[in-house]
Amino acid sequence: MRYRWIVLVLLISLFALVFAERRVLLVNWLAATGSGEPPPLLAKGDEGPVARWHDDYFTIQEVAPRTFAIGEPRYAQQNFSYLIVGDSRALLFDAGPGIRNIRRVAESLTEKPIVFLPSHFHYDHVGNSISFKEVAVVDLPYLRARAEGNRLTLGRSEHLGALEGFTAPTWEIDHWLPVGASIDLGHRSLMLLHTPGHTYDSVSLWDEENGLVFSGDYLYPGELYAFLPNSRMGDYLATSESLLSLLPDNVTFFGAHRAEPPGAPTLTSADLDDLNKSLNGIKDGSVKGEGSYPRLFPVNDRLAILAEPRWLQDWD
Repeated sequence: MRYRWIVLVLLISLFALVFAERRVLLVNWLAATGSGEPPPLLAKGDEGPVARWHDDYFTIQEVAPRTFAIGEPRYAQQNFSYLIVGDSRALLFDAGPGIRNIRRVAESLTEKPIVFLPSHFHYDHVGNSISFKEVAVVDLPYLRARAEGNRLTLGRSEHLGALEGFTAPTWEIDHWLPVGASIDLGHRSLMLLHTPGHTYDSVSLWDEENGLVFSGDYLYPGELYAFLPNSRMGDYLATSESLLSLLPDNVTFFGAHRAEPPGAPTLTSADLDDLNKSLNGIKDGSVKGEGSYPRLFPVNDRLAILAEPRWLQDWD
C-alpha cells in the first residue's frame, strides 16, 4: 500500500509539472510538427502613397519628423520596427526576424550612431543573426541575475525561435535601461515603459513631444497573443490601467504588426480603453470567448485577444 501512495504522489507531481509548463510544451509541439523554417515570403503589394519600397522586401514610412516605420510586408507576420532619430544618436526599436538585414535600412536613413532596443525577446523582433554596434535592454532583476557580466543569451521559451528555425542570440549589453528611464537622443527624449502582458520583458516607448507610443506586441491591430510562455492576463490588465493613468487621451499607438495594408499599424487611446474594458470583462466572465485553445476574446472591430480558457488564466 505504501508504494501505491508513492506512485500516486509521483504521478500527481508529474501532472502538476506538465500542467505548469503547458505553454512551453505547446510551443515545443508546434516547433516539432512545423517546418522549422520561416514561411514563404508574401507577394509584394501596393503600399499606396503612405510608404515607399526600400528594396523588394522592406518599406519605409516617415510617421513623424525623424521617425521612421520600417516595414516587412512580405514576411508572414508583417513586422514593423521603428527608427527614432535625435540630434546625437538614433534608436532602433525592434529588428524583425532577420530574414533581411534591417540594420542596413536604418543606416540608410541616418548618419547618427544607432542603438538597438528590442520591445521583447521573441524571435521575430530581435533580428537574430544581425549584429548591432550598440544593444540596450530593459534592466529587470531576473535578466540582470542571469546575465554573465553584460553578456545575455536569450532563453528558448522567451525567444521561441525554434518555431521558424532561428537560434537564440547572445548579446553584449551596452545599456541596461531602468524602467521609466528617459532615453536622451539629443534634443529628443523617449520614456521607457515596462508593459508586460504579451511577455514579462515587454517594453514600450513614450514620445511625449509627438504624442506617440511605440507599443511593440502589447498593442497592435489584430489578434493580441496572451497565451504564450511569459504571457499573463493579469499583467495585460495591469499594464492597460497603468497606461490609461499615465497617457493623455489623444495618443497614437504604433504597434509591431499589422492586420492589413497599407502602412504602419496604428491604434488610438480609445482602443486602449476598449482593451481595458474587455480585459475586465474577461476576468469577471461577462466577455465570452470563441474556440478551444487558445480562445478568441473580442475587444472591438480592430482588436481581439487570443488567450487560454478562462479557468486557466492567471489574474493574480
